[in-house]
Amino acid sequence: MPPQSIITLTTDFGLADPYVASMKGVILSLNPEAIIVDLSHAVRPQRVEQGAFLLEAACPYFPPSAIHLAVVDPEVGTGRRAIALRTPSGSFLGPDNGLLSAALPEDTRSHADEAGARVPLPEDVLGVALNNPRYHRQPVSDTFHGRDIFAPAAAHLSLGLPLSDLGDVVSEVFALPPFRARRRPDGALSGRVVHIDLFGNLVTNVRREDLASRRITVEIGERQIEGLQRSYAEKPGLTALAGSSGFLEIALTGSSAAAELAVDIGEPVLVRSG
Repeated sequence: MPPQSIITLTTDFGLADPYVASMKGVILSLNPEAIIVDLSHAVRPQRVEQGAFLLEAACPYFPPSAIHLAVVDPEVGTGRRAIALRTPSGSFLGPDNGLLSAALPEDTRSHADEAGARVPLPEDVLGVALNNPRYHRQPVSDTFHGRDIFAPAAAHLSLGLPLSDLGDVVSEVFALPPFRARRRPDGALSGRVVHIDLFGNLVTNVRREDLASRRITVEIGERQIEGLQRSYAEKPGLTALAGSSGFLEIALTGSSAAAELAVDIGEPVLVRSG
């Protein structure tokens, strides 16, 4: 019997179309014992940074044997590389566009600017280009590498195939910088919204560890929010709190902070202490 392996899926495909099911079908055809976990299929279309954030938020809770397949791929069918990375925290497959930044340590990603940059792989990370056609589903569609390249590669890895068999070794990949707000000269933290969850909570790139105290003022969407609360329902109205992923969130008890503030992903956030 094929071995049981965990394969997570992160895409911007949604669930209204057959795309996610097609990828699962390819995986299960090769390894019927694979355990497939839907991390998220609600990444905004072509929002690579949001997909990278969700992957980073979830993958630490999986065993290091897990295989993380992510597809947010606006450049599918062009010269962009398809890659796989084997790291101490798991294996990662996806387009080489920064989506797999969670696979890399922060000191490696710190060399990238806000738009991202190519960075060298650390010694404990093996990377390959998925360019061995033996492990592709044929014929390969120019518009659906998730089904024809990434899904079969993930399935073959789950069956014990060495990563190096999937293609040529690569020494550098495209990475996004760490999710962290910038400290201004006046001491304030300048960040932005990187995700809006189903409840309308605004998740920012301001880290809990960078907040000097609970006495803060958050400025967002021409509104000010005083103090750092411990839970979503601690007080009525707009609330600032450190969420379960370790990042500052803006919430509205019983409603949507995103709708209340009329803001979206990318909205600037300023946090002052004292």
